[in-house]
Amino acid sequence: MAGLAESGSNPDVDLLYDINGLAKDAPPWFDRVMEFVGEYGLLLAIVLLVLWCWWSVRRRGEEDAASSVAALIWAPLAAGIAVLVNVPIRGFVERPRPFLDHEGLEVLVSGKNDYSFVSDHATIVMAMAVGLFVANRKFGLVALVLAVFGGFIRVYMGVHYPTDVVGGFALGTAVALLLSPVAMALLTPVTRAVERSPRVGWLVRSRGRGRGDGGKEDAVVSGAPSERAAGASERDLAA
Repeated sequence: MAGLAESGSNPDVDLLYDINGLAKDAPPWFDRVMEFVGEYGLLLAIVLLVLWCWWSVRRRGEEDAASSVAALIWAPLAAGIAVLVNVPIRGFVERPRPFLDHEGLEVLVSGKNDYSFVSDHATIVMAMAVGLFVANRKFGLVALVLAVFGGFIRVYMGVHYPTDVVGGFALGTAVALLLSPVAMALLTPVTRAVERSPRVGWLVRSRGRGRGDGGKEDAVVSGAPSERAAGASERDLAA
């Protein structure tokens, strides 16, 4: 695989220089911003989107709240599993970082001496974005745009080839989608059990929302003494 990085006529390398060349032309302060966004900012933004979506789901208190929350829980779990799957892939491919094989790159972050393929950052953000898309299309679309932008920044920073990012996108998507049915089958009963709990049910539904059945039961229970009292009054009048 390392041979793919050796030829300057390789489209992967050409695209690397084209995108990373933007960092050379940008002012230093902009590169610092891109470095922060690429390392931490976009991942944090997607995590906040997941939390925002959870808050929205629990406030609405819809009937499928438990399954929606289960899907949201799956998003970070999918990212973690995808990274674990990537460990043997990186060890097998053993592709060096692009700045180790190519001169003239503007590397915005130091200390990246592990293997390049597949990009962990691209894998994580795409797995979380796809998991969020499964839970909610609106939030998921925003997360997908952020994930693609995050992959672009990894190349801009000079720490990954474009194919490293594409491989990360593919891996994150595959794990999030292929394992989603199994994950939902395991997580949904748990979130439904949490939903029924009087102590932690607010994690799935906001109190006072989506409790139509419980309200009917309360009405029946509270009405029973009244019915007995009415019956007693009728017997007193008859007497």
